[in-house]
Amino acid sequence: MEEQFDLIVVGAGSAGAVIAARASEDPRRSVLLVEAGPDYPDTAQTPFDLVNSHNNSYTDHDWGHSYQPTALGRSVPFPRGRVTGGSSAVNTTIALRGMPEDYDGWAAAGNPEWAWEKVLPAFKRLERDLDFGDRPYHGDAGPISIRRYAWDELTPVHQAWLEASDALGYPRCEDANDPDSWGSGPHPMNKVGRLRISTAIGYLSAARARPNLRIMAGTHTRRVVFEGTRAVGVEVERDGQVETIRGRAIVLSAGAIQSPAILMRSGAGPRAELERHGIEVLRDLPAVGTRLSDHPALAVVCRARDASLLDADQPIVQTILRYTAPGSEYRNDLQIEAFSFSPRGGPLTHFAVAAVLEQVHGTGTLRLASADPHASPVIEQHFCEDERDRSRLVGCLRDTLAFIRTEPLAGLIAEQTFPDPRRALSDESLGDLCLRLSASGFHPCATVPMGPDGAVDQYGRVHGLEGLMVADASIMPTVTRANTNLTSIMIGEMVGEWARTRGSKLYGL
Repeated sequence: MEEQFDLIVVGAGSAGAVIAARASEDPRRSVLLVEAGPDYPDTAQTPFDLVNSHNNSYTDHDWGHSYQPTALGRSVPFPRGRVTGGSSAVNTTIALRGMPEDYDGWAAAGNPEWAWEKVLPAFKRLERDLDFGDRPYHGDAGPISIRRYAWDELTPVHQAWLEASDALGYPRCEDANDPDSWGSGPHPMNKVGRLRISTAIGYLSAARARPNLRIMAGTHTRRVVFEGTRAVGVEVERDGQVETIRGRAIVLSAGAIQSPAILMRSGAGPRAELERHGIEVLRDLPAVGTRLSDHPALAVVCRARDASLLDADQPIVQTILRYTAPGSEYRNDLQIEAFSFSPRGGPLTHFAVAAVLEQVHGTGTLRLASADPHASPVIEQHFCEDERDRSRLVGCLRDTLAFIRTEPLAGLIAEQTFPDPRRALSDESLGDLCLRLSASGFHPCATVPMGPDGAVDQYGRVHGLEGLMVADASIMPTVTRANTNLTSIMIGEMVGEWARTRGSKLYGL
C-alpha cells in the first residue's frame, strides 16, 4: 500500500477502537485501524453471539488460544475476542474499575500519569452510568452505557445469594464503582437489555463516518517494520497476500496475548527468547512476556434442587461481593460471585459460586511457540505457586463454602458436587486444589508492562525504539482488583486523548 497513515492502530479491541476513535477526532490526522477478525458495521449485521450479553461468545469470534493455569494442570482454552470490539465484544460485560490504590500503585512504580486522580476523568469520560451518573466519580454522557440489575431482574440464584450474603453479615453495596465501597450487590455491567455495549458499538459506530478513519478488518498483523530503530509500518496478511502498510506512528493494541507476540516477532523482547526462534534482536526487552498477571479463581459447584430454576438464556452473572482478606494490606483483594448456571453438558442441573483472588503476587509467562505469525503463544500462569496468593484464595474458598450452607441459598441446593464434601477440607487439601485446579478469570495483563524497568514508558512508548507504542491491558504493571475490560477502555481513552491533544510532542504525529 503506497499510502502512508499518520497513525496505525493494530487491534480494534477494548483499547484500540477507543484510540482510533479519539485520535481521528482531529480531521487533520489520518488513522488506520487494523483488525484480524471480522467487522460488523451496525447492530443489524452483528451476529447474535456478539449481541447476547447474557453469556460470553466462546468460539465463533475467538483466537483459539490455550493456556496452562497451574504447573499441575492441563492445557485448556483461553478465549480472546477476534473481531472489532475485541474481548469487549465477547465478554460477560462486567464493568468494574478497580481500586484507586491500584492506579496509585502504578504511579508509585514510576508512572505518575496513571495516578487515580488522573485516570478518574478518563473513567468518567468513557461511561454513561444509567444509575449513578449524577455522582462526582461517575460520568453520564460517555459512549459506554453501564447499568445494574434491579432486584426483580435477578435470577432466583442471585436473589438467594444476595440474601445469604446479608445473613453472613456482609454489607450491601449499591455501586461497586464507588471508590470507597465494599460488600455485595449488583454488578455494574456495560449492557442495555440484552445488547452488549462493546467498543465497536460505543466508539466505532459514531466514528465510522469520518473520512480520515479507515477500518481494515480480516487483516492479520505479522510484525512491525523498522528502518533502523524507527517503526515505519506494519507487515500484514489479508486474503492470503502479505503487504506492508506505512505509518508515521504505530500503536499495538492487540491485547495482552497478541501485542507481546507481535513485539517479539518484530525483534523486541527478551534476547534469549528471540534468539531461540531465530529472530534478529532489534531491542532486548526482558520484561516482555515475563510478568503475566491475572486473577486465579476456583468455583464451588452445586446441583440444584429444582433444575427448572436454571435457564441457559438467563444472564450468567449479575452480582458480586468485594471484600478484604483478614490481615491483608490490600483492600478488596477478594471476590465471590454467583453464576446462574454451570454448563456441564446435557440438561442444566448445576450452578456455581466462584472464589476469586483479585490482588496477586505470582506471575506467569508468555512465550512464542515459534516465529510463525499464525502460531499461538505459549501461556503459563503458575497460579497459586506464591504462598501469599494460595493462602488468601483458600480463605476465599472457605468463605464461598459458607454461602452454600446459608439460607436461602442452601435451600436451592440438592448437593455440593465440588469440592467433594466427603473429603477432609483442611487448609492443606484446599491449597492442593488451588495448586491443581485454579483457573483464569481471563484478565491477562502486564505482558508489556510500563515503567522504568518495564518494556514501555508511561505513555506507552517502547523503550529504545521510535514511533512505536503499546496501549492495552499488556501495559498494566499489575492486574487491577477488578475485571480488566473497563480499565482497558480507560487506557484507550488516556492514550487516545494524548494522541489527539499531544500527539506531535509525545508520538511524533
